[in-house]
Amino acid sequence: MGRRAAGDGTGAGRREVVAVTITRRPPRSGVAVAALSAATGAAALGVVSAPAGAVAAVGVLLVGGGTLAGSRRALGWGAVSLVAATLLAGGVSGAGPGPLLVGGLSAALSWDLGEHAVGLGDQLGRETDVIRNLATHAAGSISVGAVAAAVAFGVYAAAAGGQPVVALVFLLVGAIALVSALR
Repeated sequence: MGRRAAGDGTGAGRREVVAVTITRRPPRSGVAVAALSAATGAAALGVVSAPAGAVAAVGVLLVGGGTLAGSRRALGWGAVSLVAATLLAGGVSGAGPGPLLVGGLSAALSWDLGEHAVGLGDQLGRETDVIRNLATHAAGSISVGAVAAAVAFGVYAAAAGGQPVVALVFLLVGAIALVSALR
């Protein structure tokens, strides 16, 4: 007789259920990082070749818009545009290895960072704080890209410097061993 049942008006034993909707779009910080990477490559290519800069500008728009909308297809076409701009700058304008490496690296980075942002948006939504996750992913991607660019430049310098082919082969074997060891 002295016992109270749950839900008798006192609030004991009741739990409130709150509905939360998640906006399944990439976080704005992820969009900014991908677009910044694409814009860096476009700027480097635009300095050495106006046609390549124009193609790269289309790539920046596609990367930024595709990432913002969560469209992997538009993001992919943006990265393809950046690669095409890099090839155009090298083939038509005869750009040196510096701008070409920056253009190629930015194409790969903008695609990787955009894909990561789209994935975060799909899983966590736009409202989630993902700054640390994005920063960690970007730092790792930039580090791997910088090592790859350094190896590519080393191969270019060795081949252009009149080094024997055997030295070039050993350099490539060493780079492959280093990458395998880091995995």
